[in-house]
Amino acid sequence: MLTSTTPRGALAEQFVIEGGVPLEGRIRPEGNKNAALPIIAACLLTDEPVRLLNVPRIRDVEVMVELVAELGAETEWVGQNELVVQAADLGHTALDPALCERIRASILCAGPLLARYGSVEIPPPGGDVIGRRRVDTHFLAFRALGAQVAVGRSYEIRAPEGLRGAPVFLDEPSVTGTENAVMAAVLAPGSTVLMNAACEPHVQDLCRLLVSMGASIEGIGSNMLRIEGVARLGGCVHRICADHIEIASFLGLAAVTGGDVTIEDVEPDDLRAILMGFGRLGVRTETHGRDLRVPPGQRLEIVDDEGAQIPKLEDGPWPQFPADLTSIAVAVATQAEGTVLIYEKMFENRLVFTDKLVSMGARIVLCDPHRCVVTGPARLYGGRLESPDIRAGMAMLIASLCAEGRTVIGNVGQIDRGYERIDERLRSLGAHIERVVA
Repeated sequence: MLTSTTPRGALAEQFVIEGGVPLEGRIRPEGNKNAALPIIAACLLTDEPVRLLNVPRIRDVEVMVELVAELGAETEWVGQNELVVQAADLGHTALDPALCERIRASILCAGPLLARYGSVEIPPPGGDVIGRRRVDTHFLAFRALGAQVAVGRSYEIRAPEGLRGAPVFLDEPSVTGTENAVMAAVLAPGSTVLMNAACEPHVQDLCRLLVSMGASIEGIGSNMLRIEGVARLGGCVHRICADHIEIASFLGLAAVTGGDVTIEDVEPDDLRAILMGFGRLGVRTETHGRDLRVPPGQRLEIVDDEGAQIPKLEDGPWPQFPADLTSIAVAVATQAEGTVLIYEKMFENRLVFTDKLVSMGARIVLCDPHRCVVTGPARLYGGRLESPDIRAGMAMLIASLCAEGRTVIGNVGQIDRGYERIDERLRSLGAHIERVVA
């Protein structure tokens, strides 16, 4: 039985923030959104129940649950962050266009449905408007495994003779492309070697779930996965990993407000590039076991390259600095002394939001859709803003919490897509933030 709640942000809600208050206290990160979405899709690979723990209750996850339920899977929230999915007998393999428009991750249903039923019809996926998000890598993998792909108003993917294991070299280390390829291959007879694979923590978590379901996958955490197809997969219980992007977001929030925040139960190995990147912006942290502390009263100072040259903070495939954190790095850099070039290579529109920070007083030059130069520290002032996407929304929230005066952020449903109960959790750290209906 499908049970759900009305997702936050469904109404015209706003955040009203009074800045200038240091955050203090302890906070625990929620489950990884980008792990939860493919993992929910992977439940379509078996007719047995899969119990998922630490599932973030955010808008994108709610939509993904609706999507698999519309296909015929039984879904039930048995706790605040605990979900059971059983896809015993699906009624069809054509995805609902209205639901697909609401979420980019809808395409992740393609691999499981193709593997188990031999066909899938999927409309072009929606999601954040941050530039072109190609799906060619998905189709390359499906074709290599023996599928036929027809592209029109929707994508029709069929494997009339079934999928078979094969060597697959991805044309880019696409996260969702890798996830779809793995989910398609686990039931394909024979051996699949997936090369140039993405290896982000959420990709690793999906692979761990599949192994718990009975899949044979070697090389988890590397860019080469070896998969031996099995006849069937079974149910399991799986705890979704902590969200390293949310951890980094809290790190940035604490640093710019001068607060004393401890983030509990982190995975230190997932944070190496993140801590190095924020370290270049002058952010200091302390690691105590699985706790990460941002000590109070930091004087953020950008670390120049040798010879006093302006440094560059750029994203790249894991284990490099994550693309999802470039917006947040821009917000932190506005409060750091010095100049830094932020280089976002993946999406053409991700940095366009910087005009919102400029309107608050930030000193940012947008060089082109991929690069901006930030000079700080800037004195920020509250204003009225609209969140264009998840990560830009969090960047605006960071700027608002260290700005003078009141800030009103509209379209907070975008932020709710990636951060569970963010206003409540920030209030627990002392932030002056309220959610109001516009």
